[in-house]
Amino acid sequence: MDLKEHITTIPNWPKKGIMFRDVTTLLQSPEAFQYAVERLADFGRKVKATVVAGPEARGFIFGAPVAAKLGVGFVPVRKPGKLPRAVITENYDLEYGSNTLCIHEDAFSPFDRVLVIDDLLATGGTALATAHLIEKSGAAVAGLGFVIDLVDLKGKDLLKDYTVETLCEYEGE
Repeated sequence: MDLKEHITTIPNWPKKGIMFRDVTTLLQSPEAFQYAVERLADFGRKVKATVVAGPEARGFIFGAPVAAKLGVGFVPVRKPGKLPRAVITENYDLEYGSNTLCIHEDAFSPFDRVLVIDDLLATGGTALATAHLIEKSGAAVAGLGFVIDLVDLKGKDLLKDYTVETLCEYEGE
């Protein structure tokens, strides 16, 4: 299945010059959504994942059903102030500023192989911060899976030390 047929491109959103890749149309197609989840779950089986983590918010949308398919738990990766118990944090830089991600201190065991799932790989900053957070917890990153890769932004280069799987690519558009 060509997932790009189910992803809508919105020119100049949220600002001029941006080609926004809208996955909500993919989510509206039961066949396309199921296909994407199954392909990401296949990747999880290949890397022998024991748990899935997803950064908010679209990582929740794809990560939770992947975890269910694999029969493993799901860990939400949140922004500060969203988790009620003690957390581990990871700060990272953005193009204009910085951000922080958090997980509960007891989210993973040292024996866990964590599969990170998100909708889109752009520069790779959020994915790398998520990987570092997992490693800080003592668990291992099994792999990182994405529905979309914006190849011009070279996120895979930043994630070169990890196993990465993407389901479709957009280049120079």
